[in-house]
Amino acid sequence: MSNVATVLVVEDEPAIQRLIEFALVQAGFKVVLAESAEDAKAIIAEKLPDVLLLDWMLPKMSGVAFAQALREVARTSDLPIIMLTARSEENDKELGLNLGADDYVTKPFSPRELVARIKALLRRRAPQKTDSVVKVGRMTLNPQDHEVSVDGRSVHLGPTEFKLLHFFMTHTDRIYGRAELLDLVWGDHVFIEERTVDVHIRRLRKALEEMGVAHYVQTVRGVGYGFSAKDVG
Repeated sequence: MSNVATVLVVEDEPAIQRLIEFALVQAGFKVVLAESAEDAKAIIAEKLPDVLLLDWMLPKMSGVAFAQALREVARTSDLPIIMLTARSEENDKELGLNLGADDYVTKPFSPRELVARIKALLRRRAPQKTDSVVKVGRMTLNPQDHEVSVDGRSVHLGPTEFKLLHFFMTHTDRIYGRAELLDLVWGDHVFIEERTVDVHIRRLRKALEEMGVAHYVQTVRGVGYGFSAKDVG
């Protein structure tokens, strides 16, 4: 199970599309391309990307109108959106942000700056999709090397348990229902029995038990699961 973030790029100018695709692939992102809001809608209906990079000026439906439409639907209301545009006026920027964009990059842009802005947005909105080392309580998780340790001692986890722990360690002190975890950890539109979550929680807890931190994984009966490094007792 890959932890690579997917960026959906909606841009109708082929040269700019190629430039963005090259820069993002080099930076380690998975890139999906669309030339219009209509194409992007079909892609999003299949699977949510982690970030939407959206050109302001698109054929038929504008990027701003598309962003606004996405914000009005529960499934896409929190989708991280960066608006890409030649408009640099302050009131245009304000309009884009007010209608649903999280960030705004003006053309011409530096590919390096674009990558940095996407990474910054992911750190804020989807930290489990970044390569940043995470430390919570006695635990350290390194996504790049796929390593977990407690007080410096390695913990061996399967790919799904690792991904689940990464999500928990970047979203502490909140309880998530099984359906939420399936969407956020396994991925949007993944049709898996909700009880599968219980199996992986048990495996994760068993691995952490040997290190004395199984209590970090919390269960609230009838509600779901969470993660907290606050020591009990």
